[in-house]
Amino acid sequence: MSAAPVVVPAAGKHTATLIFLHGLGDTGHGWAASLAAIKPPHVKVICPTASRMPVSLNGGLQMPSWFDLKSLDPKDAEDEAGIKAAKTRIESIIHSEVVQGIAPKRIVIGGFSQGGALALYTGLSGTHDLGGIIALSAWLPLNRQFSSWGKHKTIPILQCHGDSDPLVLYAFGFATSTFLKNHCGKFTFKTYPGLGHSSSDAEMDDAKEFLNNVLPKV
Repeated sequence: MSAAPVVVPAAGKHTATLIFLHGLGDTGHGWAASLAAIKPPHVKVICPTASRMPVSLNGGLQMPSWFDLKSLDPKDAEDEAGIKAAKTRIESIIHSEVVQGIAPKRIVIGGFSQGGALALYTGLSGTHDLGGIIALSAWLPLNRQFSSWGKHKTIPILQCHGDSDPLVLYAFGFATSTFLKNHCGKFTFKTYPGLGHSSSDAEMDDAKEFLNNVLPKV
């Protein structure tokens, strides 16, 4: 069982929601404070925590992970069943927000690293046409199947990556950006010189601007 999501309520009337997915080994607490600092007042933030599972990349050690990672090389085998199961969990959170009266176009899904990968997959293949996707230091999983699941090609996407990332290499992020630029209409890619596998004030400023643009006050 995974822990309950960390929720940062809207400061005013709740008219939009950001669902943000942490990276491998982290929890929902890892991003809540940073997102609270940049979110518009009418936006609620939901930061779920992944279930603990053995991760092949880390020698089978158990840790919070959205799906198994066999490698960080996009050419290697992927945990397709795990990715799709994780998508189903995130879709249930999206559905819960819709049931509570938040229109899909007023929901943004985002994430860092593995969480950003899941955000891209869920947002582009999911049931709902969402308001946007934020992918930080991430990649596009199962991209060879994109033609069969990439149905939300007009959704606004902000992809951000440090050019000194030693884990999810910048080359992989850039390859994802090239793919998305060729397939999706409203796509922005931002590069941060000298940034490793982490975030920065400049990146968070860009995420804040994106949220303000796609989830304006109503």
